[in-house]
Amino acid sequence: MTRVMTYIDGFNLYYGLRSKGWKRYYWLNPRQIGVELLEPGQRLVGTRYFTAAVKPDGAGPENCQRQNTYLNAIGCEPDTEIRFGHYLAKQGKCFKCKATWPTYEEKKTDVNISVALLGDAVDDLYDVALLISGDSDLVPPIQAVRLRFPSKRIIVVFPPNRHSNELGKAANASFGLGRKVIADSQFPDAYTRPDGFVLHRPANWADPPTPGEP
Repeated sequence: MTRVMTYIDGFNLYYGLRSKGWKRYYWLNPRQIGVELLEPGQRLVGTRYFTAAVKPDGAGPENCQRQNTYLNAIGCEPDTEIRFGHYLAKQGKCFKCKATWPTYEEKKTDVNISVALLGDAVDDLYDVALLISGDSDLVPPIQAVRLRFPSKRIIVVFPPNRHSNELGKAANASFGLGRKVIADSQFPDAYTRPDGFVLHRPANWADPPTPGEP
């Protein structure tokens, strides 16, 4: 069986869903995405999810709680690992009125994905890597893996409204993450952890479908 490892750029995926107005799909199981994308003769050996913990003073306590609930669910899935980057404080500025405000920029995710993609290839943990991202900063690690391990395949899966020609050309193949896969990869509304504790889909992540939406 061909071994498949999934690498998910959490914020790239989140902002892709957000740009489509697909809030009801935020309760997304990263591991199940890999399962849905498997081809005959393949088996999923692991899922690596890359993100950063939001700051309460930047995102608000409610957003922090929603993220904590979501990451808690992800962490309970078998063969699934969350790898964290961090936020860097910086100052936002309005060039018209010159007003400033504190803000944060997510950092280190692309580095963490690069290290994992190449390190797992060196350790021979996969035959096929599914990379879910549209970040062109990931071109160099893809090129490095393909140069050093030509038998391994890197497949780029673009989140909704995210695309990079450079990334697609660097990979063995690429395609967009479709709505059906996203819809079929949702956690149950009430997700029971192995210890019996029940995690619930955040209330404002359950918006009904918009009539006539494609």
